[in-house]
Amino acid sequence: MPHRIVHMLRARGSGRRPVMLAIAGDSAAGKTTLTKGLVQCLGEDRMTAVCVDDYHRYDRQERKGKPFTALHPDCNHVDIMEQHLQLLSMGEPILKPVYDHSTGELVRPELVTPKDFVIVEGLLPLHTRLARACFDITVYLDPPEPLRHNWKVQRDCGKRGYTPEQVSAELERREPESAAFIRPQRKWADIVVRFAPVEGRVDPPGTPLSAELLLRPTIDHPDLGSVLEESVPAAGETAMHLRLHRDTDGRPTDALHVHGYVQPNESEIVKKAIWDRLGPRAGNGDLNPDALGRFGEGTSDPLAITQLLLLYHLLDAEHRQTA
Repeated sequence: MPHRIVHMLRARGSGRRPVMLAIAGDSAAGKTTLTKGLVQCLGEDRMTAVCVDDYHRYDRQERKGKPFTALHPDCNHVDIMEQHLQLLSMGEPILKPVYDHSTGELVRPELVTPKDFVIVEGLLPLHTRLARACFDITVYLDPPEPLRHNWKVQRDCGKRGYTPEQVSAELERREPESAAFIRPQRKWADIVVRFAPVEGRVDPPGTPLSAELLLRPTIDHPDLGSVLEESVPAAGETAMHLRLHRDTDGRPTDALHVHGYVQPNESEIVKKAIWDRLGPRAGNGDLNPDALGRFGEGTSDPLAITQLLLLYHLLDAEHRQTA
């Protein structure tokens, strides 16, 4: 089978190959924000970022006459995306299409040469088995739908020239395809990330969103049990904890909770624990940890810890290649 061949080629390939990370999620789920911090931390000289939304088959004007939206696989060159992911995963360059989100036009393609790490983000990176075979680590962003809708309205109105009414109408039109093609990718993720307010809690304005990370046993996560309480104390909930959680399919998985109101001295415990587990893989001052947790004009410890955990997996995968 083609996906098994990709696994074999990557495992047996001679020399270094890129570490591949997929970040999947619906439109305005936060994929670019998560990616940006990782690129800035590792450095653009070591990191290649690719958006698979560039593989749209039709431009915005052409899509108006189609019976589907940009979320539908038929609206995307999925076969070319698969081919390009295979090439990138083997360290080969590609001539990638480019979709200009500001104008809705397909513009001149660009040459992409993979570096030590490749982050692939977009709507459909985990849609097919062959695409999934190209990745070392897979992530799905799963914010509550009302929150994602608000983010999409803010972004599309502020940066892409839409009105709130247009965005709301498009969200309604896209919903069947979100349910059919985007959300099913959640089951293929090694880590499922949800940024959201703490339910039932009223925090001051400006408090960062909390993060819930489902750490599935499909990859080896750093052991944080020694630095986090694994159950909620009777006196009240701590700002960070690790719990055993039942996934949507009923299987048990660890859930790391980092609440937005966490105090800096508390969050530093987790940051240091993850950083210490990197050991020599962290390099000699080559990383920029200050880039983690940034969004807009603010910072967020839940976001920083999420990015730091992904950084751990990227560097750990690289280390295992060379060990």
